[in-house]
Amino acid sequence: MNDKLIHYWRLARFDRPIGILILLWPSLWALWVAGNGKPDALVLTVICLGVIVMRAAGCVINDYADRDFDPHVERTKQRPIAAGKVSPKEALLVFAILCLIAFGLVLLLNTLTILLSFIGAFLAASYPFMKRYTHLPQAYLGIAFGWAVPMSFAAQSNHIPAVAWVMYLAVILWSLIYDTMYAMVDKADDLKIGVKSTAILFGDYDRHIIAALQVLMLSLLVLVGQMQQLTLPYYLGLLVAGGLSVYQQTLIFHRNTNQCFKAFLNSNWLGIAVFVGLVISYVTIQSSP
Repeated sequence: MNDKLIHYWRLARFDRPIGILILLWPSLWALWVAGNGKPDALVLTVICLGVIVMRAAGCVINDYADRDFDPHVERTKQRPIAAGKVSPKEALLVFAILCLIAFGLVLLLNTLTILLSFIGAFLAASYPFMKRYTHLPQAYLGIAFGWAVPMSFAAQSNHIPAVAWVMYLAVILWSLIYDTMYAMVDKADDLKIGVKSTAILFGDYDRHIIAALQVLMLSLLVLVGQMQQLTLPYYLGLLVAGGLSVYQQTLIFHRNTNQCFKAFLNSNWLGIAVFVGLVISYVTIQSSP
């Protein structure tokens, strides 16, 4: 039984917290902006727990959808379903339990957030199947997991202002950036088995398109700062994020798989930089006479 629980834990990727962190930062950005630097404690707790649970659910349904592909990909062939440690039926049961936990959490919030959660659940459940039909599953991932941004605004303020949609678009682009770097790791295997991705779609222009997306994403975050009249620390945080984006470009320059994965992992620091800038900015605003 203990071994089975360990396999379920790995299936939900709780042993790989990087995915949780990258998804958590945009939610925290949104909560701090929506709450003017002082998000409600209950809302903060529920949104953070919800992100963790739904990320786990997304990983489970992703492995279920990819159960015929994963055994042929070097990076994924040891995942629990691919390795025969967890059956597809068990995976669906784990997915259902995680979704029920997430829904139980969102019931603690307002009606608007509850309604938005149904859209979020659909996006998360349908994302894994997109790589069969489009070369833009990475963009769909951003749409799915970035949905935490409008949900966070709704939970905190019971409405979704224009700045929320600007931030949401920035998060979609950020997901497209880091998940394309991630897809570059599997590009050779994906080409063999017929899985679609932006890394394949962009071809030899992958680094250039990623660079353009990085500039656009950072520009949208600058717009967020202007709309909210944020102070210098926020923009310094964006400056650090810009420097990290340049560093990521150096990592993916030769398209070495290990370096591309390292660039993906580095995205966590970009999320931290923006969040720290936000927090300090609101502290300076609240402490000014």
